Amino acid sequence: MGKEIERKYLVKSDEWKAAAKGIVYRQGYLSSLKERVVRVRTIEDKGFLTIKGITKGVSRSEFEYEISVEDADTMLDDICEKPLIEKKRYKIPVGGLVFEVDEFFGENAGLVVAEVELTDEKQKIDLPAWIGAEVSGDPRYFNSNLIKHPFTKW
Repeated sequence: MGKEIERKYLVKSDEWKAAAKGIVYRQGYLSSLKERVVRVRTIEDKGFLTIKGITKGVSRSEFEYEISVEDADTMLDDICEKPLIEKKRYKIPVGGLVFEVDEFFGENAGLVVAEVELTDEKQKIDLPAWIGAEVSGDPRYFNSNLIKHPFTKW
């Protein structure tokens, strides 16, 4: 079984952006219930289907499978809940970890968050100066909830 241990933070400045190259992500949800999330995503020329279980603390079960980009695009356009999540993701190495900074567009424009995957829930993290408040436990910042309550409507 796959397991995701992840912390999420607001980003309070653009210091991280100077040397970063972003990749466009397009994603939608076939199911966005808190007990189970089924996500479809395209990253450049690849498609992915991801199933995630309920979050307990900062951990949850996660299973991800590569699918054809054509199938992913069809699901995103025809089946997924709307609005879709549109974002650019930047991977920023910091002290042996990689922070994934998501800059949102569309109905979530203006939101910038950073996630970091850990090997243990109690793992210590040295946070860079551009990291703001932790929002790991705030469901408003779950991508699956941003389709129901987009950031621009808060």
